[in-house]
Order: sequence, then structure tokens, then C-alpha cells
Amino acid sequence: MSAPITVDIWSDIACPWCYIGKRRFERAVDTFSEDAENPPVSVRFHSFELAPDTPVDFDGNERDFLASHKGLPPDQITQMLDHVTGLAQQVGLAYDFDSIKHTKTLKAHQLVHFARAQGKEHELMERLMSAYFVEGRHVGRVDDLADLAADVGLDRDAAIHALEQETYAADVSADMAQATEYGINGVPFFVFDSAYGVSGAQEPETFGEVLREVVSRRGEAA
Repeated sequence: MSAPITVDIWSDIACPWCYIGKRRFERAVDTFSEDAENPPVSVRFHSFELAPDTPVDFDGNERDFLASHKGLPPDQITQMLDHVTGLAQQVGLAYDFDSIKHTKTLKAHQLVHFARAQGKEHELMERLMSAYFVEGRHVGRVDDLADLAADVGLDRDAAIHALEQETYAADVSADMAQATEYGINGVPFFVFDSAYGVSGAQEPETFGEVLREVVSRRGEAA
């Protein structure tokens, strides 16, 4: 079997487009993988804090956050949230913006690196995004994050220790530094085989085209 296509994804747990983009990309991979001649796809998530100045405990809902931090007018906020909610529904995600608990996502990113070390990176990323956008769970406090880690089979006490000791803080910083080096200033951002960058929550067909292009370029280089 040929070497896997590596896809590095920079995203933020609190980014609505990142969760939508994740689903669209997964659909593309499912379709791509139906052809047994195609190589497997190996995915790794990387940390990106969209709003590092967000407090751990923000007093207000999504509308309050967008109004206070982005300065957007109420009508524009309603239109934007309705649009994103509709797009999320198209990929099977039931966003509940009224229940979202805005928080700083730094600890959540550290937890993803902890999960990677235990072979549970993908399960935890999915759990965190679902908890945040669908269930209205808090993803910024250590105890709440440890509960979510336990949900995917990770050791709760070990997760708490890693977060309190900031064991994976350097890994998060390294991801952010790599994003800067690549010129990434928004997420989601996908890097295929360390060579092809795709910005935004593209449609599955677009991701599929890139995967096939990678295969084609590999063939030309062989």
C-alpha cells in the first residue's frame, strides 16, 4: 500500500466553520476511500486560538460575545448565526448558539495534545466540538475538560494533571508558530502532504479534488 496522504488541520474548538469543515472533509475522505487503489488518509489536528483574549468565563451568550468582541449590530448577528446554523444542519450538526459557553480554548488545545499521546486525538476533538456547539458544555475549565476526556476513554486524573502542569503548552505554542510560518491567519486550514494548502470549510467535492490531485502529483513524481 502506498504511503498515507497526510493532512494537517489547523482549527479552533470554538470555531463554527471548523466543525462544519471537519464534517465536509470527513465526507470527502469517505468518498475518496471507496476506491481501494487510493492511499489512506492520515489526519493530525493542530492548535489555533482565534480569540486568545476571550476570558475563561464569559458572561453572556453568542450574541453578546459577537456584539461586545466584534462590534456587530444585532440584525447582522442574527442573520449570520441563522446562516451558519443552516449550513451546520446540512452536515448533520445541530448547533445551539443560545447555549454556547464562550471561553478561552487554550486548555482545550492542550488536552487535544494529551489525547494524541494516548491515541485518542480524533475522538477528543469530536467530543470537544460537539460539547461546545451542540450541548452547551464548558470547554475552558480543567474539571469540565477532564470530564470530556473521560467520555472518550482517557484517564480523568491524568488529564487534570497534564492540564494543571501545562504539560503540552509547548506543543500548542509550536502549532501556533507553525501556523505563522505557513502564513495561516484564519481557520480551518488544511495542509495536504506538507505541500498543498486549502483555506476554509470547503465543500466535500473540493477536498476530494485536492486528494486526487495529490495522488496525481505523486504519480508524476514517481
